[in-house]
Amino acid sequence: MQISPILSGLAVLTFVPALALAGAGQPSRPTAEEGAAMAMTVSSPAFRAGAAVPVRHTCDGEDVSPRLEWTDPPAGTRAFALIVDDPDAPVGDWVHWVVVDIPATARALPEGIARADRIPGLEPARQGRNDFGRLGWGGPCPPPGKAHRYFFKLYALGGPLGLAAGATKAEVEKRIAGRTLAKAEMYGTYARGR
Repeated sequence: MQISPILSGLAVLTFVPALALAGAGQPSRPTAEEGAAMAMTVSSPAFRAGAAVPVRHTCDGEDVSPRLEWTDPPAGTRAFALIVDDPDAPVGDWVHWVVVDIPATARALPEGIARADRIPGLEPARQGRNDFGRLGWGGPCPPPGKAHRYFFKLYALGGPLGLAAGATKAEVEKRIAGRTLAKAEMYGTYARGR
């Protein structure tokens, strides 16, 4: 059976646009405009996720907070909260930093935030109490030996927590229950010589 050249040409014309529409066999990736949920991420220009926290940010250095940056909070985010802790501490989780009510418009915390109740320029953000008994950042300071992991956990929230400066990790975790829209996490490591 022979197919006329005209019918053969129509078949090709019909097939080629179908390939173009289907992405020529390639999987399509939806864009944010198409309603795909983007995953919120947190990172630091000071160190890669899973890498060593620079000495500058530890008790062996200047002990200044690292810059943190985040992307793609979900729609409806009205505030952020941050908890940094070390699950490898000999006494269990050791809290290094707590920050609540970071404005929804913020996409970073600057390096070297003062150990005070408020963070200038990021009102109404307030710093909580770490396990060193101070407000603000308390950098990695593990006992000599194997490396510890320091988890930076950022929560996108449906509303501010309204906690006072000096709030603890436990108080924050209690308040974020039922208000968390998304969570982003990264960790860095730090070890001290024997």
